[in-house]
Amino acid sequence: MSVRTVKRDLDALESSGAPVWSRPGPGGGYGLAAGASLPPVSLSPAQAVALMAAVSAAPDAPYADLAAAGIRKIVDVLDPKTRARADELAGRVWVNAAPASSRAIRSALEEAMSEQRVIRMRYTSGDGSTTIRDVEPVLFASTNGQWYLVGWCRLRDAMRWFIVSRIERASVTKTACSGHTIHEVGEPPANARPVHGRGA
Repeated sequence: MSVRTVKRDLDALESSGAPVWSRPGPGGGYGLAAGASLPPVSLSPAQAVALMAAVSAAPDAPYADLAAAGIRKIVDVLDPKTRARADELAGRVWVNAAPASSRAIRSALEEAMSEQRVIRMRYTSGDGSTTIRDVEPVLFASTNGQWYLVGWCRLRDAMRWFIVSRIERASVTKTACSGHTIHEVGEPPANARPVHGRGA
């Protein structure tokens, strides 16, 4: 890590209101004041409910369980008044989401994607034929109300889109992916975007 990076990170901590101290000379350095903690995340009740609604409406989305757990952590640290208002507002938002696919299958797909390992899966195509395939996961995509695993299919030696609900069994292998990238999938549709939250 460079000195420049350290200084930038210290500036960011100070700007956030964290009580940073410094001591020059041998044995010196930087640190947080004893008993100090970083300021909690501050959300409005509507922002908290928006997060709850988004996750509740898409229980089959990749990492949905982790997102729900993260939202619970955020809501737990809100000040009591904001939390109470968020709870009241959440009662006014109803969701009738489609049932999620198998948790075991989704966990395997999520792990394979995160660790970039080949996934072995039993897949039934639209014509009813079933195959066992080794797939290198490249991305998850949602379109027309369905989630897809897009990856390099070693059986077909090509990039393929697999409907997650048609994956009947999945297990993560110890084999690392060979480096296929999202650029091989092609350009996303004009109305599609990554979920990193930046931009429209």
